[in-house]
Amino acid sequence: MAAVYIIADNVFSPIGKTTAQNLELLKAGVSGIKKHHNAKLSDDSFYASLFVADAFEVNTEYTKFEQLLIASISNAILDSEIDISDKNTILIISSTKGNIGLLETEAYSSDLQKRIALNTSSKLIAEYFGFVNEPIVISNACISGIMGIITGMRLIQSGQFENVIVAGADVVTKFILSGFQSFQAIGTTPCKPFDINRNGISLGEGAATVVLSSKSKNKIDIQVLGGAVSNDANHISAPSRTGAELSWAIECTLKQANLLSGDIDFISAHGTATIYNDEMEAKAINLSNLQHTPVNSLKGYYGHTLGAAGLIESIISIHSLKENRIIPTLGFEEIGVSTPVNVCMELVHGNYNNCLKTASGFGGCNAAVAFGKRKV
Repeated sequence: MAAVYIIADNVFSPIGKTTAQNLELLKAGVSGIKKHHNAKLSDDSFYASLFVADAFEVNTEYTKFEQLLIASISNAILDSEIDISDKNTILIISSTKGNIGLLETEAYSSDLQKRIALNTSSKLIAEYFGFVNEPIVISNACISGIMGIITGMRLIQSGQFENVIVAGADVVTKFILSGFQSFQAIGTTPCKPFDINRNGISLGEGAATVVLSSKSKNKIDIQVLGGAVSNDANHISAPSRTGAELSWAIECTLKQANLLSGDIDFISAHGTATIYNDEMEAKAINLSNLQHTPVNSLKGYYGHTLGAAGLIESIISIHSLKENRIIPTLGFEEIGVSTPVNVCMELVHGNYNNCLKTASGFGGCNAAVAFGKRKV
């Protein structure tokens, strides 16, 4: 099968508008999570990583969600040398909620119903850039971003396309925040992944884009080596109690990538800082014989960015491979899961060649993808 290279990327977040800006501030320990008092989103104060109010212009043609995607894609393709109008290039959009916030500001109508649909946004964005192929939409809870990468990998490996632009975004709305509040899943402090004192997630806004190609651009490019998705069918919101299903996705990914557990240099975990997710993920890591492998979660910097999370965290992991350093897990102090994992507490330097990214989401979905640094 054709090799799949990541030749360009962008992270657009409250921390920074480019991947380079994000990386520098992450290495300095800067977090986008702050305490907010916003009556439009919640009657109570909450911690989240949000864009400042004037970060986006009032635009009647494109929503905040769509502007996020346009900004991220624009930056990613700037130096990619990809021909967007080529029939061998396709766009994938990943999101959990898209324009759902319009329900809070607009009167319900058939036009609004159409405007909220993710396929409407994806078509508008495809037209903005001049893609000739109809875009693909992936919306499967919080694994959407990783599913986008896996889908793009398979489209290239099967010979259907030469280039795939995968972009994902989500914004925090009252609908989304109140939903997590109803589960009592929002933390009373900035989130603390895997920590004994963790008590819930912090939400976040952001967008990210990766450009996948069958052709390498640089002397050393990161490849997408394999990926898999599973579902534990345990509960609409609660994850598996055993971690077996995420472990299955991990093991399928390693098999596809022709890697052993010992070949993985670090893991970028989902690490939401809820009691059950971190416990399940730790069990899955142990079941896959990766309990001694360095693990980090980036949720302490970005919050949980939903459909963008898998992409943002994959991109940071990709550059961690390139720079041979692992970003620490902000907020972590003491292990708080029953099957301990090797959580990174400080910026670590080493010689890294392969990493694993994991994710899980509502409805029991799980995903894993492996990246590798290869000389071309």
